[in-house]
Amino acid sequence: MITGASSGLGEEFAWQLAMSVERLVLVARRGDRLEVIAAGLREAFPRTAVMVIAANLADPEERLAAIETAAEAGFAPDLLINNAGLGDYGEFVTAEWPELEAMLDVNITALTHLSHLVLPEMRRLGGGAILNVSSLASTLPIPDFAVYAATKAYVSSFSEALRIELAEHGVRVMSLCPGPVKTEFGAVAKRERSDHEMPTSPHFYVPKEQVVREGLIGLERGKARVFPGMQVAAAGLLIGALPLLVLRMVMARRPRR
Repeated sequence: MITGASSGLGEEFAWQLAMSVERLVLVARRGDRLEVIAAGLREAFPRTAVMVIAANLADPEERLAAIETAAEAGFAPDLLINNAGLGDYGEFVTAEWPELEAMLDVNITALTHLSHLVLPEMRRLGGGAILNVSSLASTLPIPDFAVYAATKAYVSSFSEALRIELAEHGVRVMSLCPGPVKTEFGAVAKRERSDHEMPTSPHFYVPKEQVVREGLIGLERGKARVFPGMQVAAAGLLIGALPLLVLRMVMARRPRR
């Protein structure tokens, strides 16, 4: 089961997994877009059954319905990819609360709830995996991206703890921490009536195909956390080694426009 499967990394996960799985469940708000993707997957991989579930994951009832619908159809997932996520770039104080609340609901609550819904069956069967899409931003307190970075810090921390809890039950958990990727995410995170975009070095961009490929390889190898791309991996190591005092100084001097 892949959430946020209507574009970007979620769609790429679907294409890379379709060749090696028997059943695939695509979940996102845009049901029409999912149907187009599903049709292409069925044509390219006729032996893979593809199910589409249109759901707003910010709604707890729709999250529950998505899992129940998949299970009733024989599509109960043994791999959950929590990819759905929202961003909001700009100062916290000028943000619109409904947008922040939606980000918290999707990035944190939905990811946690879906994991909670699928894990009992995985643990009963003694196997399965959860891949949580986090971000390099999870390692930093980022001005103008404060809430998003904090949600991803939660995702990475939650994944690490869950991994330890589930190790004895044969369930793998991994967080995937990409840097910037050319998807629809940046355009959606950018506020209306604003020309401000998050300043990012072009050297940190990694193609979505590489992000997904390295993520799936890392999951197969039992890694706890994957930073895809050499530059992002190096940044992840460096940031992890820096004292918080140094990080504060660096982020305080970071260009904000």
